Amino acid sequence: MDWVAFAQQMAAMARDLLAQDSVDATLERITASATELVTGCDAAGILVLHGTRVESLAPTHQLVVDSDRLQERLGEGPCFDAARSSLGDRVFRIADVTDEQPRWPAYAPEAKALGIGSMMGFLLFTDDEDLGALNLYSREPGAFTEDSETAGWLLASHAAVAFSAARTHAQMEHAVATRHLIGEAMGILMGARHLTEEQAFDVLRRYSQQNNIKLREVARRICAQGSL
Repeated sequence: MDWVAFAQQMAAMARDLLAQDSVDATLERITASATELVTGCDAAGILVLHGTRVESLAPTHQLVVDSDRLQERLGEGPCFDAARSSLGDRVFRIADVTDEQPRWPAYAPEAKALGIGSMMGFLLFTDDEDLGALNLYSREPGAFTEDSETAGWLLASHAAVAFSAARTHAQMEHAVATRHLIGEAMGILMGARHLTEEQAFDVLRRYSQQNNIKLREVARRICAQGSL
């Protein structure tokens, strides 16, 4: 592999990732970059675990979704392990699904039936959080070389930073929008009921608690209806 050219591509990709305007767009660019930059990669996706439930993000091919669902059903597989391996290995791979796989004996033969020949799963993590796994698939056995693994690991490192930054930005935007919505609802209550700012917020808070409805949803209803 021409590592100088690859480094230039990675730098361009890193800038591109940080320029995306949403979390979804960032994730889609990550998985598309995997198929473009990692030799042998035919499909890519990001797997996130919620307990034992699997969520497939930005899959480039239905094969990725099928594999994620299979690993969820069986409770085993390289991508499944990569997404929960914060205290262990950072990379999990099956070089050839036709070989015996003692670690994933149930998954490997069914993966072969899906059309998977080889695969790698990389933990997506930053110093502060574990984000899931970036998973790369090839239809051919033995498609991934050591260079492929190194390239995948470098991509996963850049991707984790971009994913974390995009998610933090989205959370900040959501918080600002929520504060604006609550402020607007408080203004409506203050005008309609002749309340102070503190009293209006207390009305929102008590209604939220008594009815087990999120404060943002209460505020949205007031803004839409003009009252509770």
